[in-house]
Amino acid sequence: MRVALFTREYPPHIYGGAGVHVEYLSRELAKKIDVDVHCWGDQHYDQGMLHVRGAQPWSEITDGAEGKFKAALETVSLNLAQIKALTGVNVVHTHTWYASLAGFLAKKLYELPFVLTTHSLEPLRAWKAEQLGTGYAMSSWIERTAILDADAVIAVSNGTRDDILRSYPVDPGRVHVIYNGIDVSEYRYTPEKSALATYGIDPAVPYILFVGRITRQKGVTHLVDAIGYLPANTQIVLCAGAPDTPEIAREMRQKVDEARRNNPRVVWIEKTVPRSDVIQLYSHARVFCCPSVYEPFGIINLEAMACRAPVVASQTGGIPEVVVDGETGFLVPFEGDPATGFPTQPDKFARDLAAKLSELLADEPKCKRFGEAGRRRVEEKFSWTKIAGQTIQLYETLV
Repeated sequence: MRVALFTREYPPHIYGGAGVHVEYLSRELAKKIDVDVHCWGDQHYDQGMLHVRGAQPWSEITDGAEGKFKAALETVSLNLAQIKALTGVNVVHTHTWYASLAGFLAKKLYELPFVLTTHSLEPLRAWKAEQLGTGYAMSSWIERTAILDADAVIAVSNGTRDDILRSYPVDPGRVHVIYNGIDVSEYRYTPEKSALATYGIDPAVPYILFVGRITRQKGVTHLVDAIGYLPANTQIVLCAGAPDTPEIAREMRQKVDEARRNNPRVVWIEKTVPRSDVIQLYSHARVFCCPSVYEPFGIINLEAMACRAPVVASQTGGIPEVVVDGETGFLVPFEGDPATGFPTQPDKFARDLAAKLSELLADEPKCKRFGEAGRRRVEEKFSWTKIAGQTIQLYETLV
């Protein structure tokens, strides 16, 4: 069997959870079937049954288009170019709206089965209009068109499956739940602490850790708001870069500056951090915080749990299927506005985050107990070997 995987992100060009998912899934699939990865970038290599081909959007658009909608036009151009040669492929599998049009067209032109994995849904991310401008209408159209035509839709959690069925008139029998996974041999506790000094973290002082992009979805600004409700001089490490827009970059800068006026222990790492360093940050955090306002799954929680960090996370989306309240961490109640997705009571949300974070900061034995339970849960339920096997079984029902 040969599958063509379409994705925007692939190493070394990864900025979010979807890219992490495709990286590990493709490697695991390639142990059993031929895998062709079509991605954005300059990648071009073959490793056994894994074949990676990067490409760039049309230069006429990249160099000439104006406005925030340029990313949507680049997507269409690249999707068109990447389907020009799919002879020998048995099934196409796309990830995120940036690749969905390629799957839709491949099905029509080559009469191939079309599988689509949803890592998020455009109707539930109204803030994307801030990033894409009028291109948000195009991303929404691409996603809807692809989901309605796909032979199988993979949801990364049961919560995401429910969101799909609420958002689109799709046959429930075509929507399958296959979780995200984690490489438990790579993501594990390490005693190494050299990265802490590199980034200005005091290893003698317990710290709260956030890892993620600066985007509305990840809720990092709400965590910064919560700093004012934490015990004085609590060490906070914000491993947060790649802002979606200039607007949220300015907002983040303002909030961090305000927080630092009262708490000098706010450490902001504003760049992409090597994976080995991130594993060190997870391993020595007293508690990891995931304040997402929308999270279909949340791979970052798996990463933290695999490194034995207890987690405080929003009770939204697929997070409750990963983080077990009172066992591997705490879930913070979240009520989102139906139109925007933002918390209806942002100050209450910030206070509730601070309360659970403070509880764990003061209880090291509980943190260790939650951390051990999290590691066990990751090993038992979220291995990539199991997830790749479920994915191949789905392909086989369609080919």
